[in-house]
Amino acid sequence: MKYILTNAQMREADRFTIQSPGTPSLTLMERAGEALAAEAEKMCPEGEIVFVCGGGNNGGDGFVAARLLLKKGREIFAVCVADRFTEECRKNRAAFEKAGGEVFSVFPRRRFSLAVDCLFGTGFHGELGGKDAAAADYINTAADKVLAADIPSGVSGDGGIACGHAVKADKTLCIGEYKAGVLLGDGPEYAGELVRADIGISLPGPQASYAFLSGREETAALLPPRRRNTHKGTYGKAAIVAGSEVYTGAAALATMAALRSGCGYTALFLPRDILPHYLLKFPEALIAPISDGGRVAFTEKNFEKLLSFDSIAFGMGTGISEDVFSAVQFLLREYTGRLILDADALNSLAKYGKGRMGEIFEEKKCDVLLTPHVREFSRLTGESVKDILHKGLDAPREFAGKFGVSVLLKGASTAIACPTGTAVTLTGTPGQAKGGSGDVLSGLIAGLCAQGLSAFDGGRAGAWLAGKAAEAAAEETGEYSLTATDEILYLSEAFLSLRE
Repeated sequence: MKYILTNAQMREADRFTIQSPGTPSLTLMERAGEALAAEAEKMCPEGEIVFVCGGGNNGGDGFVAARLLLKKGREIFAVCVADRFTEECRKNRAAFEKAGGEVFSVFPRRRFSLAVDCLFGTGFHGELGGKDAAAADYINTAADKVLAADIPSGVSGDGGIACGHAVKADKTLCIGEYKAGVLLGDGPEYAGELVRADIGISLPGPQASYAFLSGREETAALLPPRRRNTHKGTYGKAAIVAGSEVYTGAAALATMAALRSGCGYTALFLPRDILPHYLLKFPEALIAPISDGGRVAFTEKNFEKLLSFDSIAFGMGTGISEDVFSAVQFLLREYTGRLILDADALNSLAKYGKGRMGEIFEEKKCDVLLTPHVREFSRLTGESVKDILHKGLDAPREFAGKFGVSVLLKGASTAIACPTGTAVTLTGTPGQAKGGSGDVLSGLIAGLCAQGLSAFDGGRAGAWLAGKAAEAAAEETGEYSLTATDEILYLSEAFLSLRE
């Protein structure tokens, strides 16, 4: 399992390792420096290397690595602009100087093969200023390649926010475990390639309390096997409730994605006035009216027909209305399958259920997945977008725990949280930042959940597959020209990649 730690969890893990197994902090720093030196050698087998160190333990890791490489005969430069030092950093700076190294307080005016960023660790937040900002700018311009220790300096450890000056690395060595800041927000763009070094840090508490990476192997393990002696009823029924006169495309995209998911039946429920436009567009799907008129109108009789389905995806292109809100309440109260609430189901819930979330979710009988982007999540929680981004994984995790639901928070990486765990998927491309991508994801998740996956597992499998399909499509179309329809067409490649 590849774990992902927040700042608070990393501090607790360091403290636990030092106190409980009794591993001295200087020993951990020596191991971290050894790993950093080895990675620097891989990136730069020859040529000059400059280590830019801060005064904290991240800087201490850098001084250890610089000393080890200096003893190997490498041409090593060390720069430090810090005024204050931890005891461990001070000792390792002295050890570097005793080994014959020199620490510069000004930036050398020469070109290096590699710059190693050891300015700040995961505890950084805010914006670099003064000498630290100048040091980050120097790292970005002084060498052919950049290696960051643990996290690029200037990127926050929890939310991955980069404000102003920040190091942009070619590779980041995560020491101990992966850090949330390299996976969320701006983190993936600034961290470059990710590698991890195990230095013997122990994780306190149950493993389920830590987020984990959900990748190809984890996704493959979730999918039910396709046995030969089966039929369409074996693989479940998915209902898509979507569309309005204003937003007609969402229903089509969600339905096409569900049809590619592997479920046995896909049914599309639409407002009656727009239903004729969908006839024979996808002959494999069942198509039926959910209500009269050109938008979703709620009556219990209309929505009772959905209760026999194994999964329901609701809200894509429906528009925001009290009818949609009433339908959400009814499904939470009466439905017992897997319910995916997306788009205008979330916006209607935020508008008409404000201040009543606890009461609304307390009545639920179904396994619920909410699939907001950050602005939709802001409307649901009442928190600002800025606060949500800075909280990182804690934002969806807190909501999931409070209301007993699963939350799939869309972003540069996708975070999926439920009351008992949090997963992060890394697949995807900037080409998905277009209308329709969320509709594809919701339809795909509905199809996966119809086959027996929980809302949480369907969310993480769907996010990985949708991102993988988009990556494959972008290889042909490019990121600028990628469409949600392209993504659907390449879902087959995403599924096939699980067999490799």
